[in-house]
Amino acid sequence: MAVEAEDAGIDGVMLSEHIVLGPSAGALGRPANPRDYAAPGNQDPDTPWPDSIVLMSAIAAVTTRLRLIGAAIIAPLRHPVLLAHQLAALDLLCEGRLVVQPTVSWHREEYAALGVPFDRRGQLLDEHLAAWKVLWESGPASFPGRHYQFSDVYLEPKPFRAEGPRLWFGGTSVGPWIVRRLVEYGDGFHPFGQPTADELRPLVDAMAAAGRDFAQLEVVGGIRGRFPSGGGVADLAEAAEAIPAQLEAGYTTICFKPSQYTDDPAQVGRLCRQLVGSFAG
Repeated sequence: MAVEAEDAGIDGVMLSEHIVLGPSAGALGRPANPRDYAAPGNQDPDTPWPDSIVLMSAIAAVTTRLRLIGAAIIAPLRHPVLLAHQLAALDLLCEGRLVVQPTVSWHREEYAALGVPFDRRGQLLDEHLAAWKVLWESGPASFPGRHYQFSDVYLEPKPFRAEGPRLWFGGTSVGPWIVRRLVEYGDGFHPFGQPTADELRPLVDAMAAAGRDFAQLEVVGGIRGRFPSGGGVADLAEAAEAIPAQLEAGYTTICFKPSQYTDDPAQVGRLCRQLVGSFAG
């Protein structure tokens, strides 16, 4: 499917992830239509989530232009040295096509299964970001963190890009933690939903205060299908009608979920061509 998407002119393939899910993953009820987007608390624990890094590596091996977007890498569930090593190798393998959205996720049972303190996940993510920065620079690297510490280590090979993979940040709100990480590390903003101009104001102001232009961020929007009342797939052409307004509002990248519009994997390439063709030129 990734090869067909690339051939159709799609810019990137976006993956999310979980490592494990517990019984509470669906505590808020399942989507009325299983083709809808997964959200916190609405997921069947049996949902398969292939390892993002493994799957992106396979996609990298058979594509040449397509960006590989790890749109929810749950960083605190790994050690930052290990994850920095994996991401560097993948970025090198795909020659700089990797985009990483480090996040903390919402599922307490997933943290418990891996023995990671859920209530410290934000602190752990912050230390990941700081540790990656020094690990991807010329060695030796040292990091005297509260939760992670290492000294005089050489991480090789380095990523394809000297500064490492491009980093996106996002969430269900434009909270101060999102603003802070975007200002310091971010190349792109990928919210869950579409914040208003007023909700974006703290981010715009913080970017300006740091000498950065909000207009230089990649801002990710998306389309969502309207499903028939009796179930079934949505109409892609109808969903795509929302794209011009998002582009006018400043969104620069639009994501879509092919499985909302077909149940046949063999039709994904056709859908990609349909969507790209409707906006060509």
